[in-house]
Amino acid sequence: MMKNCEYQQIDPRALSVSPSSAQNHAGKSAQRPRRKWEVFPGRNRFFCDGRIILARQSGVLPLTLGLIVVTCGLFFAFDCPFLVEHLTVFIPVIGGVLFVFVVISLLRTSFTDPGILPRATPDEAADIEKQIDTSGSSTYRPPPRTKEILINQQVVKLKYCFTCKTFRPPRTSHCSLCDNCVERFDHHCPWVGNCVGKRNYRFFYSFIISLSFLTSFIFGCVITHITLRSQASKSLVQAIQESPGSVVELVICFFSIWSILGLSGFHTYLVASNLTTNEDIKGSWSSKRAAEESGNPYSYNSIITNCCATLCGPMPPSLIDRRGLLPLDEPIPAPSASEMELPPFVAKNDAHMEENCQDFALSCTA
Repeated sequence: MMKNCEYQQIDPRALSVSPSSAQNHAGKSAQRPRRKWEVFPGRNRFFCDGRIILARQSGVLPLTLGLIVVTCGLFFAFDCPFLVEHLTVFIPVIGGVLFVFVVISLLRTSFTDPGILPRATPDEAADIEKQIDTSGSSTYRPPPRTKEILINQQVVKLKYCFTCKTFRPPRTSHCSLCDNCVERFDHHCPWVGNCVGKRNYRFFYSFIISLSFLTSFIFGCVITHITLRSQASKSLVQAIQESPGSVVELVICFFSIWSILGLSGFHTYLVASNLTTNEDIKGSWSSKRAAEESGNPYSYNSIITNCCATLCGPMPPSLIDRRGLLPLDEPIPAPSASEMELPPFVAKNDAHMEENCQDFALSCTA
C-alpha cells in the first residue's frame, strides 16, 4: 500500500521578486566601490585584497617551496648536529642564511607584478584601429601589425597586440598563459608561478643564484657527513642507516644541481649581455639574421654597465594600479574571448597563433 503524503502548497507570489526590490538590490551592488583587481581582464589570481598577484597556473609553486623546505629541514635535522660536533658551528649558520635568502627571493618573484601593461580603453582602441584613407573618408581598416622606431640608430619593430589593443613597447611580449603584455618579458616560469619581466627579474636572478649556492652547499655537506660517519663506523651501509635523511638530500640535490647551475650560468650570460630569454630564443639580435638586426640596441657594450642596468636600477612602479578604486559610473568591462573557456578544437586568431606557440615554449625554459 502507498502511504498518503501531504504536500504543502507554496504561494508563487512568495517566490517572485518585485521590480522595485530588484532595482534596489542592483543599486546597492552598483554603489559598492570595487577595486580594479576584481575586474582585471588577465588570467591572474589576486590575494590579500590585490596586494599579491599570481598566475592562474601556479600549482608548481608549492612543489618548489616544498622541495626547498623539506631538503633544508632534513639537512638541519640529520647533518648539522654531526657536522657541528666534528667540524664547525658555522655550517648551520651559513645554511640558514642561504635558506632565508632563497625563500625571500622566491616569494618576491612570485608575488610581484612582473610589469603588466594595462589594456587600452575602448576609446583608445577605437582611435588606434580607426584609419583615414587618402580620399579623406573615414573608414575602418585593420591596423598595421608592426610599427618601426629607431633605438640607438637601429630599427626596432613594435608589434600590435590584438588582445590588449595597443602597440607593444620595445621588449614587450604577450604571455599566452597569463594573457597579459609584460614589459621586458623574459619568460613565464611555472616553478615560481608567475611571469618574469621588468619588475621581478632581479628577484628571479637572485633566487636562482642563491639556490645554486644553497644546493651546492648542502650537497657538499652531505657528502662530507656520510664520508666522516662511514670512516668512524667503518661501514658505508651503517652510516646510511644512521642518517637516512642524508640519502634523500643527496638524491634531491644530485638531480637538481645540474639544471640549477646551468640555469644560473645562462641567466648570468643574459644579464652580462642585457638580453632576455625571449630575445635569445627567438634570435632577435643574432648575427645570423639580417645585417640591420645583427646588434643588440639595448646593450651598453660593457658587462658591468649591463649588469647594473638590469639588476641595480630603480624599481619601476606598477602600471595596472590593481588596488585602485573603479569610478561608480564606469561600466564593468566584459570578459574577452581569451578569458572564456573555449573548446579545444576552436582555432585562435591567425595573428596570435605563431606568437602564442613561441610564448608557450618559453614557459619550459625555467
